[in-house]
Amino acid sequence: MPGDFLTESLQGRLLFAIPKKGRLYEKCLELLAGADIQFTRSHRLDVCLVRNHNMALVFLPAADIPRFVGEGNVDLGITGQDMVAEADMTSLVSEAVPLGFGKCKLQVQVPESSGVTTVKELAGKKIATSFEVLAGRYFGRVDEEAGIQKGSTKIEYVGGSVEAACALGLADGIVDLVESGETMRAAGLVAIETLLTSQAVLIRSNTPNPANVDLIKLVTSRIEGVIAAGKYVLCNYNIPRARVHDATHITPGRRAATVSPLDDPEWVAVSSMVLKADVANTMDRLQAIGASDILNIGLSNCRV
Repeated sequence: MPGDFLTESLQGRLLFAIPKKGRLYEKCLELLAGADIQFTRSHRLDVCLVRNHNMALVFLPAADIPRFVGEGNVDLGITGQDMVAEADMTSLVSEAVPLGFGKCKLQVQVPESSGVTTVKELAGKKIATSFEVLAGRYFGRVDEEAGIQKGSTKIEYVGGSVEAACALGLADGIVDLVESGETMRAAGLVAIETLLTSQAVLIRSNTPNPANVDLIKLVTSRIEGVIAAGKYVLCNYNIPRARVHDATHITPGRRAATVSPLDDPEWVAVSSMVLKADVANTMDRLQAIGASDILNIGLSNCRV
């Protein structure tokens, strides 16, 4: 049977959960490619074997991944920090690597026309959300601070298009994820409070399978390398020996710049990792103190 064959194929492999669709999926594929995790995913299957490691990828809804990792069904996973908090799995999983994408905020939003400016004004009213745990916990505290019975604010679960709940008369406010805020503004909503900020993270179980510990460390290290490579470039330049101190102050590197002699004893070559976001400013400053032949080399992966 195909199912039995798949089960046998997964025996002894590290299982790595990846969001099967949505805002994190494409970024995850780029990350896996950068870490040289080779696989081919069939359109009909949410499980595939990795060709170059004793590993399998399991494609799951992002909201389910914290529970699968926390309960030990899979060893590693990528999901949002908001999903980990909503699943109430923070004691069972560890955030191994913040990934720097999928950034968003979980906010309380109300109709701009309502005149509501504080969350206390929503105490005892209806809130629509797909984050029942986080919203319920938060508004439980709001109820207590407002001097009413905890749970008086009704949390209504809405699985999608949460931003439409107020206009349809389902709720007085919502709790939902916001990235750019354009969707909320288009729906006539305005933020009055932020419950948490979130980004994609690599998570691992706090009780990993001992047989997979070395591979977990390897995969984690590779992903850290991909993330670091996305933040840095390698800056190479020549500088008069007398200005080395000034130059390495501008480009100190992560630990220290590499300084190499040239045939001309009055000059040296310097190589240093520089933040990609600041590279243009760095080149200007180097040129101003006499550096020449300034080159920036992109990184596809690294270990730092």
